[in-house]
Amino acid sequence: MMDAGILVRLDKVVAKHAELSDQLSRPEAVSDQARFRELSKAYADLTNTVEAYNRYRKLLADLDGAKALAADGDAEMAEMGREEAARLEPLVDSLERALKLCLLPTDPNDQKNAILEIRAGTGGDEAALFAGDLFRMYVRYAERRGWKMEVLEENSTELGGFKEIICSLAGEKVYSRLKFEGGVHRVQRVPATEASGRIHTSAVTVAVLPEAEDVDVHIEEKDLRIDRFCSSGPGGQSVNTTYSAIRITHLPSGLVVSCQDEKSQIKNKAKALKILRSRLLQLEEDKRMAELSTTRKSMVGSGDRSEKIRTYNFPQNRFTDHRINLTVHRLSDVLNGDLDLVLAPLLETFEAERLEAEFDKVVG
Repeated sequence: MMDAGILVRLDKVVAKHAELSDQLSRPEAVSDQARFRELSKAYADLTNTVEAYNRYRKLLADLDGAKALAADGDAEMAEMGREEAARLEPLVDSLERALKLCLLPTDPNDQKNAILEIRAGTGGDEAALFAGDLFRMYVRYAERRGWKMEVLEENSTELGGFKEIICSLAGEKVYSRLKFEGGVHRVQRVPATEASGRIHTSAVTVAVLPEAEDVDVHIEEKDLRIDRFCSSGPGGQSVNTTYSAIRITHLPSGLVVSCQDEKSQIKNKAKALKILRSRLLQLEEDKRMAELSTTRKSMVGSGDRSEKIRTYNFPQNRFTDHRINLTVHRLSDVLNGDLDLVLAPLLETFEAERLEAEFDKVVG
């Protein structure tokens, strides 16, 4: 059975759920649509927890009954009780974990869409080619999950790679799923241009930012310097003879964002502002996490893009996530979009660490 402190918190959730139900039934709540939507969302957010808690209490009662039966003097009835208790105990344990997760403070950005930034690092053309491989990996993963992807900015190379590519991802819990992808991704393989067959090591940096909305980050027009220039392609080839490319400098932070992917200056400006808002939101999040890290550091790392988080070893078809010491020999599957091979255990490890830290405080 769970600790008393956790049960008290669950009882409070049940009481709040009942209170919200009562408020929703009042005529004044229905007449105020904004208030009604607010109450409905709060009620829906608690419903799954309340239903799980009710199932948990019923399972506990059933388990107590089975244990009492197992203690019965009749051998046949006792065996039935032991079998039933053995069936119920893992169900109780599973619900306990689920309920603890329900009580964890949620990341306010988890429901947001995301901005994905991929940049070639050390390794020259080979790093740029690997940046292209990572981009295609995320494209395939997005397709599997039914997300929508839009390229916001790209700087391609003549060999088909990317020095930099930035895109937006929209769908259910995009940021929640990808937020630990930020960091240095290292590749070990024989480049196509390598005549001697030597294995090279190259690196690509990935950043995943929660996509900011206007209400998240307010940008004053006076804080922006906007420069307009002609777009250019690889090797300086002109791809647009009008001044449609946009460079936005956010003066207070010094952040600079350029966009030339569209022929329309208006569309380029809109895309650049989308990237800028997300980077400003990330700056605020970084400050918050820096303050938290003085008291508690996550076992899976901070997600800082300077950390080496992955190695993709092509000769051995090996994929390693260094934060949780996970190695799978299915690199080709991962690159084809089966990213849950590593995301599922990564998220599970992080949740376990959060559970331990949070409920040590409750029962400690």
